[in-house]
Amino acid sequence: MKWFIILGVLVLIVVFLGFGWGGTRGVAINVVGSTSIQPFAEMLAQEFNSQHPDSAVEVQGGGSTAGVMAVGIGIAEIGMCSRMLTKEEAETFTAVTIARDGLAVVVHPSNPVDSLSLAQVKSLFEGQVTNWKDVGGLDRPVRIISREEGSGTREAFTKMVMRKARISRKALTQESNGSVKELAKHDPCAIGYMSLGLVGDELKAVRIEGVPAVEAEVQSGHYPLVRPFLFITKGPPVPGAQQFIDFVLSPLGQRMLAKEGLVGAR
Repeated sequence: MKWFIILGVLVLIVVFLGFGWGGTRGVAINVVGSTSIQPFAEMLAQEFNSQHPDSAVEVQGGGSTAGVMAVGIGIAEIGMCSRMLTKEEAETFTAVTIARDGLAVVVHPSNPVDSLSLAQVKSLFEGQVTNWKDVGGLDRPVRIISREEGSGTREAFTKMVMRKARISRKALTQESNGSVKELAKHDPCAIGYMSLGLVGDELKAVRIEGVPAVEAEVQSGHYPLVRPFLFITKGPPVPGAQQFIDFVLSPLGQRMLAKEGLVGAR
């Protein structure tokens, strides 16, 4: 089922890029994939485009797996992936780490639970713990919010937290960090996971194993849930794509990412 969804997303991306709804000018570089990386890539693309009027970097979401597929079939010059590549993908694509991101476990600000162990997070998301009182909270049901199949955020969370366990089928599935945030900030019973750089002030990121979910702890290596943000290409990047990658890895690009709460690759 997830492959039909991903293929549907790719069709929409092809239509969007084909009609040039992004206002393409000059040499177009299409960047497709992870919705976690998307807002940061859009910010970087805006700055890059302002400095390079002969180029136009166009950014689209769709999920990490869709980004990998888009590069593979040639409809994108750069894919965005917020998880490690599989062995097979690593044999086909070249990956460049542009930043590192903490994966935050988030709850409503009114939830008194401030800290969870990895074992507790796993039990909550697989549906074994169904009431917040069992982990030190109020007598309320737990409502799980998860990302969709094919999401790099979900795959990273599954690898680091769930391991061989499955996320409960009762989880509300969302297609972006923004959707997770919108649901969780209005629901005192909710628990979700998302990019630390996108949490903001409307949600509470709980401590994991006693370590706060903050940039400094991601930088130090103490925070246990950290994933790479990757740009991928198939073979050597075309000149325009290489120019954008070089900009993202430049001191200015890295400062822009750090200002948004990510840990720079350099």
